Amino acid sequence: MMFLNPDLITIILLAVSILSVAGVVLVLVWVYRKGPLSRRMERISEFVTPSASMQDGQAAGSLASPTLPNLDTSKFRSWINERLGSLSSEKMQIKISSAYWPITDTEFILIRVFGTIFALMLGYLISGNILAGLLLAIVVILLPNVMLDRAISQRQKKFHNQLLDVLIMVKGAVQAGYSLLQSLDLAIKEIPAPASEEFGRVLRETRLGITLENALTNLAERMENDDLQIVVTAIIINAQVGGNLSTVLGATIETIRDRVQLMGEIRSLTSYSRFVGGLLTLLPFILAAVIFLMSPDYFESVKSSFLTQIIFGMAFMGIVIGNIWIRQAIKIKV
Repeated sequence: MMFLNPDLITIILLAVSILSVAGVVLVLVWVYRKGPLSRRMERISEFVTPSASMQDGQAAGSLASPTLPNLDTSKFRSWINERLGSLSSEKMQIKISSAYWPITDTEFILIRVFGTIFALMLGYLISGNILAGLLLAIVVILLPNVMLDRAISQRQKKFHNQLLDVLIMVKGAVQAGYSLLQSLDLAIKEIPAPASEEFGRVLRETRLGITLENALTNLAERMENDDLQIVVTAIIINAQVGGNLSTVLGATIETIRDRVQLMGEIRSLTSYSRFVGGLLTLLPFILAAVIFLMSPDYFESVKSSFLTQIIFGMAFMGIVIGNIWIRQAIKIKV
């Protein structure tokens, strides 16, 4: 009786795992394209399908569930979100909505869970060591959160860069005789994403019965922008007290311009500190690489000496803590 080579078994298991993941990805792509979340179908269902519009209102109008419109993109996704709704959380909903990702928080959690399981199996099959699988699983379970936070940060930064242009256009439209909502509608047609998408949410919420104050508050919570908070506060106070909205927007624009100028000066004054912080962080690694190139046997003791490993670990933690401390010292709120 012939026995298979263990290496051949590992290769077969690895191939089966890769094919399984590829199959799941293809199914998800097919579901995404068939569902009304595609750009064309989303625009059609927004104006034609009443149920999709009502669901959009429920998602956008409630701060507890600010998820993207048209969650029911397929029967399968609807069933998953309904059965595993207990995994949902308000904090994760707001983060997913802020990143404008076309998934729900439940689906995001499932992606992390199945990705972690697959990474554990893949690391074990490749190395034959369960510790390697655990390390790869830890990386995979942390990676989606890092990607989500980065997507939110990039989107908020782009929105911040577009905010002043939106306010100038809205002010001009208000001076021409348009209402605030009509001015926002005009600005949305001229400003690219993400500002057009976010203010478009505000208009959809108001059309579905949400007050303008609540819609703007939801926008401020998604974007987490101090300048936007000033704008929202000014508009809400003007709506409650009354007065010339054009004058209020003009004063707000001047305030934001002064803040942007002050922030530019602060970044210019702290540029040297940021450079020094990056240099001090990279210097030990650069020095270690130079030593390794000059004398490859210099770090041989690290493999066998537990004390040396502890020292290297403490040194690495010191570098991380020092970098964080420098970043916090030069972070100035305006």
